[in-house]
Amino acid sequence: MRCIADAAPSPTAETTYFKVGDNLYLRNFHPADVPRIAQITAEALNEHYDPSLYLSLSREWPEGYIVAVDRDGTVQGFLLGVCQVPSEGRVLMFAVEGAWRRRGVGGALMSTFFNRCRVKGLRRVTLEVRVGNANAIRFYNRFGFTMADLLRNYYSDGENGYQMARYL
Repeated sequence: MRCIADAAPSPTAETTYFKVGDNLYLRNFHPADVPRIAQITAEALNEHYDPSLYLSLSREWPEGYIVAVDRDGTVQGFLLGVCQVPSEGRVLMFAVEGAWRRRGVGGALMSTFFNRCRVKGLRRVTLEVRVGNANAIRFYNRFGFTMADLLRNYYSDGENGYQMARYL
């Protein structure tokens, strides 16, 4: 929760910000976030998606699409979660701007997503990660994820992935 003395980034009437650290706020996704999210995705995940994908996925479960913004309102990280299988949430995309890593942004996004999954009645969360991304795998292990499957040639560049899962 935000202290009344802490200034939040220019809120609009329909935006609710939650302060989660020094100069860091979480809120739901807005369509205007797409260019910045696409930039973070390209840099952090080495993936390039059509911008319309971010918008179409936001309609499925809006509460599963969370962004982290700094005091200026600039998106510094995001988690795009979907619910495609009954009782299961899936982290479809998750990335944090390089300068904001190891500062609690990813943890705040993941914890908030878990809480929203519980409210929705979901019992399991899955995600995919590149086999070569040791830092991400360690991060997910700290959040209770375990390896569920090897996904051969899963990524657009041919790299294998792991499917990871955890129960809530």
